Amino acid sequence: MSGDEDQKERDVHDDDDDANCSEDAIQELVKRIQLLKALQEEESDLWSEHAGMQSELSKPENRISPGNESNCHIVDIDQSLIDSSNKLNSAKKELAAKLRVILSLKRQIDEVPAQTELIQYERRFSELYAQIQERHRQTRKQYATYNALMEIKELMLKEISLLNSIDSQFQDAMTSVAGRSKLVDSMDIIVKGTQQKLEKVQLNLLAEQKICDNMKEKHAIAIAEQRQFSSLLKAFQEECARNERLRRLTSM
Repeated sequence: MSGDEDQKERDVHDDDDDANCSEDAIQELVKRIQLLKALQEEESDLWSEHAGMQSELSKPENRISPGNESNCHIVDIDQSLIDSSNKLNSAKKELAAKLRVILSLKRQIDEVPAQTELIQYERRFSELYAQIQERHRQTRKQYATYNALMEIKELMLKEISLLNSIDSQFQDAMTSVAGRSKLVDSMDIIVKGTQQKLEKVQLNLLAEQKICDNMKEKHAIAIAEQRQFSSLLKAFQEECARNERLRRLTSM
């Protein structure tokens, strides 16, 4: 029982670790998104400045020679645009990698059942086990009843056959002394056989009674264990609820 509780506690800690990792990854993702927006804004400003410079240079009065200082400035702007584009592409790739990691973590977290789901699964399995046990008990009872009725039927058929045999031989046996003696001997044999059958049935009854007593003892032990399990389960659920409240308070 304590092993199951330790396992459940480790599962809860694992869920907490996964949740913390997911929160850290989400915070990192927010930072990356903000950086990406800043790079996009910087790129937009540079492109706007570049477009303005190109528009100015396209005017006849503002055309310059290749060695002019403004031309060097345009080259610097172009290089800045290239660098910004490279940074933006790198940030996009890194952001995509972070997104894949976060999605993988989310899938892993979703695959792990929550504590309430585990409790529901345990309750459903307990109910299913109880139903199976009840059906098994009813089936065994029906088989036992059927076997007992079949045995009673066989005994009744034997008794009817014996009575018919005695009735058919009684009239003939009464006509002579030898016949009466033979009938008495036959009745003695029947009585001895019946006595042996009775002793055998009594032995079977004692064996069944002993089995019944053992089953009653096992049932009493099982009831005590079930009560202990119920109390431990209730305490565990209370501790889980308390732990959940503490987590909510600490996360505020």
